[in-house]
Amino acid sequence: MATKIKIDPVTRLEGHLKIEVEVDSSNKVIDAHSTGNLFRGFEKILVGRDPRDAIHITQRICGLCPVSHSVASVKAIEDSFGYTPSFNAMLLRNLILGGNYLSDHILHFYHLALLDYAKGPQQSPWTPGYDVDYRLSSSENSGLINNYIKALEIRRKAHEMTAIFSGKIPHVMSIAPGGVTNKPTSSDISNFKSYLSEVKSFIDNEYMDDLNFIADKYSDYYNIGQGCGNLLTYGVFDIDTKGNTLFKSGIYKGGSYGSINMSKIKEYAKYSWYTNDSGNRHPSSGKTNPNYGKSGAYSWLKAPRYDGDVYEVGPLARMFMNKEYTNGISVMDRHMARGLETKKLASEMFNWINSVSTTSAYTQLALPSSGTGVGLTEAPRGALGHWLNFSEKDLNNYQVLTPTCWNVSPRDDFNQMGALEQALIGVTIQDVNQPIELLRIVHSFDPCTGCSIHVIDPEKNIKAKFVVSTPNPKGAF
Repeated sequence: MATKIKIDPVTRLEGHLKIEVEVDSSNKVIDAHSTGNLFRGFEKILVGRDPRDAIHITQRICGLCPVSHSVASVKAIEDSFGYTPSFNAMLLRNLILGGNYLSDHILHFYHLALLDYAKGPQQSPWTPGYDVDYRLSSSENSGLINNYIKALEIRRKAHEMTAIFSGKIPHVMSIAPGGVTNKPTSSDISNFKSYLSEVKSFIDNEYMDDLNFIADKYSDYYNIGQGCGNLLTYGVFDIDTKGNTLFKSGIYKGGSYGSINMSKIKEYAKYSWYTNDSGNRHPSSGKTNPNYGKSGAYSWLKAPRYDGDVYEVGPLARMFMNKEYTNGISVMDRHMARGLETKKLASEMFNWINSVSTTSAYTQLALPSSGTGVGLTEAPRGALGHWLNFSEKDLNNYQVLTPTCWNVSPRDDFNQMGALEQALIGVTIQDVNQPIELLRIVHSFDPCTGCSIHVIDPEKNIKAKFVVSTPNPKGAF
């Protein structure tokens, strides 16, 4: 007889995510469902607004990766204008986005994922928690937790560094159609370098050492959580004004690399709480019409697919596409690729800050009466796209396709599981009352359902339960 396990909500991520699996008599996962419990209404909010408002409104989708939304939005607007920003503006945007990346990747390893492998302090809010399959000695665990605490300070400094050119963080102010409004000074550049040196030192030493240590202790997780095996990336960090990027765009399927054809993307909604006509659409003509309670549906996330196939997005996809990390696709491969990406990016940011000039990086642009545009970038968690069209200077439609929709989607119209759902299949749970294996797989994708969903039905009585197969399960922190 199959046993059902439910973790609701999954903690240590942004938003509200529920995971339900079935295990067979040997505790092997044979079925899985991932549910985004909240509805995002930003597409509705933006209709009728000035297109330029989207840069600031869409940043409120998520406090962890708002810069990515600002970059995707400004690219979509500039695309509709037919405008390419200057090289200096490109460098400043890279530095603002890069600072957010460094902070976010450090956050993910230390504060979202590490406690799946190391025990936190035995006090609130780290207790109660799981107590199964921890493999570290007391001294090893203590060293990691010390860096867990130090990482909080390093993240703060990464934020302060980012705010030098962005005005503030989260929700930056200086990115606008026409470039970056904050004109850099020599003092700004010097301060940025000082912060970057300290952040980079932590990445090169503590972060990479701790990551390699965990990867060695939990090396079996190189064989757990593969998922669909397909990878996709839009590319990110412009290195010239011709569209070339530090992390390349493309797809990886069946051992082969290919270029990406944006016309092959569709979002499906058979198992999503949206009207039927909201599915089977390219994002450029997308609809986001809620239909909570729709028969058979179980998530507020749509199911994006590329040429009908399921794809994973994120740091592993980016490093695979650059052919700088191709060891495999698994829980530990996702962590390793993220760490190596962080190290690479921190080094490249020194090249960018050394190339920034103190000349203006902004040209004020007049808003045309109508336009259509797409803005493609990568959030720390993966491929992010914004599509818009407007007339009479007001938005008619605005669609956002986030990385977590790619990774944590429900089944599609062809009954294919999403990438995370597939990654959960086949893992064996040591203790169904403490399914730490599920958390390790989920956290390796770094889900951010805040990016995907936002308003809950007030009449729904939600009760948080971690494991439904037992009456008094322990918490999942």
